[in-house]
Amino acid sequence: MINGEELKIFCGSANPELAEEIAGSVGVPLGNCEVTRFSDGEISISIGESVRGANAFLIQPLCGPINDSILELLIIIDALKRASAKSVNAVIPYYAYARQDRKTRARDPITAKMVADLITAAGANRVVAMDLHAGQIQGFFNIPLDHLTALPIIANYFIEKDIKNGVVVSPDLGGVTRARDLANRLGMPIAIIDKKRPAPNKSEIMNIIGDVKDKTAIFIDDMIDTAGTITQGAEALINEGAKEVFASCTHPVFSGPALKRLSDSCISEVVYTNSIPVDRGTLRGVRPCFKVLSVAQLIGEAILRIQKKHSVSELFD
Repeated sequence: MINGEELKIFCGSANPELAEEIAGSVGVPLGNCEVTRFSDGEISISIGESVRGANAFLIQPLCGPINDSILELLIIIDALKRASAKSVNAVIPYYAYARQDRKTRARDPITAKMVADLITAAGANRVVAMDLHAGQIQGFFNIPLDHLTALPIIANYFIEKDIKNGVVVSPDLGGVTRARDLANRLGMPIAIIDKKRPAPNKSEIMNIIGDVKDKTAIFIDDMIDTAGTITQGAEALINEGAKEVFASCTHPVFSGPALKRLSDSCISEVVYTNSIPVDRGTLRGVRPCFKVLSVAQLIGEAILRIQKKHSVSELFD
């Protein structure tokens, strides 16, 4: 019991290690939720304890296999709702389908809104998300959404490195606000990579806006997917006179050739959080330049603040 109300934490199969760490941070045991499959692949959920009258927090990043993770999330929300939970709070450290957040061509879907509608229709009372690909996705929900950011965690890591003559680099124009936030925390100027995308997961570096000569550059992005933009951008920065390049992100999607590209690149270190699990086996045989930071304590503190009806935004003031 916290604040006179029962709090329970559950998770799907997307990132149970993070869920265990968050539950430990909150000080409650991880709830009994079994995820199995029928022989045809249908997902079956079994909640192994009473949730009647409890505030249930369901931790499920929408990471690969993404469509399975989404269905697990929706089915567990439905199970908790039908089991008479007082509230169902969907904690989604990584929100998938966020890159299609507007129509850029005729007949394009807006998948970020569609997934928000599915989560709401399943019965969630609240969403807790982290570093959404676009801030306007918060407005796609008709239920309360608390938007967390891993920037303080990433900033503290680089502060401890005591980098002299650094510059924070946004990999595109859309990430300028994020880069400025990190730059303010580090007391550094910013630079911007001007790029174009001829096709999904493909990018071409056009120009570098800002002074990077003889500076240590720190890339910041919400996610690294195939790592094409980051590795091309790092090479462009070195060609423009940067003496060293670090890359950082919240969500290590690392799909396709990403790990090999990053390992073979001129990037000194890739810093990311555990919002998405990265299979340690895939890191074998690549250059040891990867550093993972935990967001469990941050998410745990947000859960406690929601339970106690305290402000979540004060975490970042």
